[in-house]
Amino acid sequence: MKLLRKHVFHLSDIPGDLESVTTIDRKSEVDPHEVGLLQSDVDHLWDNIVKIYKTGVHPAITACIRHQGKVLLSRSIGHVSGNGPNDGPDSEKILATPDTPMCLYSTSKGITALLMHMLQEDGLINVSDPVAFYAPEFARKGKDNITIHQILAHRGGIPGLPKDVAIEVLWDEDSTWELLCDAEPIVADGSKLAYHAITGGFVLERVIRKVTGENINAYIAKKIREPMGMKYFSYGIEPQYRDDLAVTYATGPRPGPLMGAFIKRALGTDIVSLEQTCNDPRFQDAIIPAGNLAGTAEEACRFFQMMLNGGKWGRRRICAETTVARAVQEFGTRTIDRTLFIPMRFSAGLMLGDEPFGVWGPNTRHAYGHVGLINKFAWADPQRDLSAAILTSGIPVIAHHMGPLLNVLRSIGNTIPIMDANPAPFALKLG
Repeated sequence: MKLLRKHVFHLSDIPGDLESVTTIDRKSEVDPHEVGLLQSDVDHLWDNIVKIYKTGVHPAITACIRHQGKVLLSRSIGHVSGNGPNDGPDSEKILATPDTPMCLYSTSKGITALLMHMLQEDGLINVSDPVAFYAPEFARKGKDNITIHQILAHRGGIPGLPKDVAIEVLWDEDSTWELLCDAEPIVADGSKLAYHAITGGFVLERVIRKVTGENINAYIAKKIREPMGMKYFSYGIEPQYRDDLAVTYATGPRPGPLMGAFIKRALGTDIVSLEQTCNDPRFQDAIIPAGNLAGTAEEACRFFQMMLNGGKWGRRRICAETTVARAVQEFGTRTIDRTLFIPMRFSAGLMLGDEPFGVWGPNTRHAYGHVGLINKFAWADPQRDLSAAILTSGIPVIAHHMGPLLNVLRSIGNTIPIMDANPAPFALKLG
């Protein structure tokens, strides 16, 4: 049975004593009564997260949930390394903690999006301008009128890199940029929604370089990481912290031909190669604004709490209220995405919730955030005065964890009550 789990279903081992692999940040967690909830409510939420871990598809899970600006839950379970499907019995097992950084993958897009809107607040760009206003070389092959806003909203017409491009091109931003400048768009008028899994981030980062003279890591350090007191929260991870980063594992049954083709189309590689890529030091050193920001669950939750606060963190203003409002304003209507093949609601950079059930759970039309590789979630819900991040170290596609994963989103939505049926996109409270 153990061989079947490891080599057919590609699952991690589940220890008999779950408390031995669980870490709770008791200094941060408040008494649930302070926010009108019971300890049994928190226990219920955590029990549902533990059920995901017990499926074996995620060797490590970290989670942080804030309600009314206070930390309701900050916990971890599992190992950041040593308990993957291909790890041997002698592999050193390193315990995950709430302070463990993980790669956020496409959740990075939500952070990158707000940076672009902050760039507009700084008077350096207008997101309604064509990309070519700031990077003229992008105009090639009929892309002269594609706007920054369209790139943010996945309507830029360049959803993927050219076929048969080696994944290693991602380490070289200049080479990737040249490929995108030479790419012919599927449409150039913004009329088609097609999720830009990797490409959009490189375009946005190039704009930042052009108008600030520095890369996106310098901008996020100045605008987000340093004023909000974060340790990690950078694209890639700084070399001195590399050993802190959780290992990424390709877990669960291997995708069949159809799903494999879908993954190849969206990400440019297969799931096993993706695992190797994500654990490659070159990926961890690179700047990939759509897919490799590293941070803890608490840091991701802190970011979305800042947005929920209307751009404030504690006594510091990180961005203007209007900047948050522009970032979360719906663009277009619910539409079938030509890459994901599911109905989606997007703002200029963020995935929006829906009724009666959306990506952020039940009755979440006003919620906004971003998913990373199907298994990482970070979002804010103004109706519930909630910010949350659930990060995982596995990258399964279709597996038996989907039910428990959806149940976590359902339980959060049903446990934390709606406080305002028609809220503003943010709630003015101190972080």
